[in-house]
Amino acid sequence: MNYDFRLWDIHVGAPHPFYRHSYVDNGTARPTPARYHARAFAAEEWEKVFARSWLIACPVSDIREPGDFARFDIGNESFIIVRGEDGEVHAHYNVCPHRGSRLVLDDFGSQSAFTCPFHSWRFDLNGENVAVTDPETFRPEVLCHDINMTSVRCEIAVGLVFISMDPDIAPVKEWLAPILPQLELYEIDKMHVIQHRRSDWGANWKGGVDAFAEIYHLHAVHPQTQCLMDDRTQIDLYPGGLSRQFVPFAQPSPRFADQESVNPGIALMLKDAGIDPATYAGTAKETRAAVQAAKRRRAADYGLDYDRFSDSQLSDSTVYSLFPNAQIGCHPEAVFLHRFLPHATDPNQFTYDTMILYRHVDAPGYAPPAWMGLSEDIDTSGETRPDIVHTGLGEPPGLGEVLDQDSDLLPIVQAGARSRGFRGPLWSEQEGRLRHFHAELDRRMGHGEPA
Repeated sequence: MNYDFRLWDIHVGAPHPFYRHSYVDNGTARPTPARYHARAFAAEEWEKVFARSWLIACPVSDIREPGDFARFDIGNESFIIVRGEDGEVHAHYNVCPHRGSRLVLDDFGSQSAFTCPFHSWRFDLNGENVAVTDPETFRPEVLCHDINMTSVRCEIAVGLVFISMDPDIAPVKEWLAPILPQLELYEIDKMHVIQHRRSDWGANWKGGVDAFAEIYHLHAVHPQTQCLMDDRTQIDLYPGGLSRQFVPFAQPSPRFADQESVNPGIALMLKDAGIDPATYAGTAKETRAAVQAAKRRRAADYGLDYDRFSDSQLSDSTVYSLFPNAQIGCHPEAVFLHRFLPHATDPNQFTYDTMILYRHVDAPGYAPPAWMGLSEDIDTSGETRPDIVHTGLGEPPGLGEVLDQDSDLLPIVQAGARSRGFRGPLWSEQEGRLRHFHAELDRRMGHGEPA
């Protein structure tokens, strides 16, 4: 039996150090399903995992100038990420110390100070109190208490702002070290958000993480992808709950009957790379190598630095999991950032938050991958930060065919996870990233090996 995914040689083109495997044996234990629905588990998880982890709050491009801020909500907490007058990035709880009112209600914006909408107390960008309304009506002993906003740890890595509620957490780059040089290749710090969507799904947030961390389900849930995506894959596991997966594009899955014809999906991949499908003489199976070669030629023609990328990076999606709740699908042209945000009170709901970040390059044919499904009228210049489109529970999310299929399926999986007949997941080696994630979850929870 070839159950060992490390034996799946999926790459075409030249060998490259980027493909080096990293493996962690997380055993074969079967965790109990309570983690997907029990309120007690969710409450403990919030305190031991979310309150003690690094969380992606926003891309650094959302806070370019002094006064620019972005609001980050997760669970029952809200944070303000802001660039100060000193040029540094700060993060504060979105809470007025007077009576607890939220200070910022907009998703993002720019202002010189934060004013409480309840009693108009004011705070500078560093979170320091600069004005108390009618201070003479307070006993001096009251205002001797801390009247500043409460700040949290905030650090920048790979073009993203990370925050942590744990003041003693190790530096973010120390945690990211196993994959940091890989992520830095994509220069996310030079990219801007060109699409941001958010939708509420009827499932536990870990159900979202699980679904996005494997492509074992593609043939059943997304059969339309089989003509242009290979569901053999390379999986790499790193300390700290970090993982990586190559998702090969521009070649059919071995499950797909026709490996020769240039089907519409393959034609889309060819066009993306600047190849006319009508004149392409190769087979569908050979498209991946052709796409890689075409992208290298285009990069050379327009002075783009693609020498730092391996061949597979040019054609495939290289997907990283950042524990606990983020995944980044990386391409030379754009990245897909996914966050799975737990509901404040109900472990049977979460919010799926997804952004596409892109670095504008003025070169013919250069664009975000077409399979990302961006409409032609989207501003890709980076000059305009798009609004967040948020759909509620039960509303069609409008995320595109594949993601909408996931949103339909996950509530069905969640319902089964609550059944007495479900005794816990049984993960294959194709689902190695799931086992790795849950092993880290149990370690952080102090539960030892999953029961």
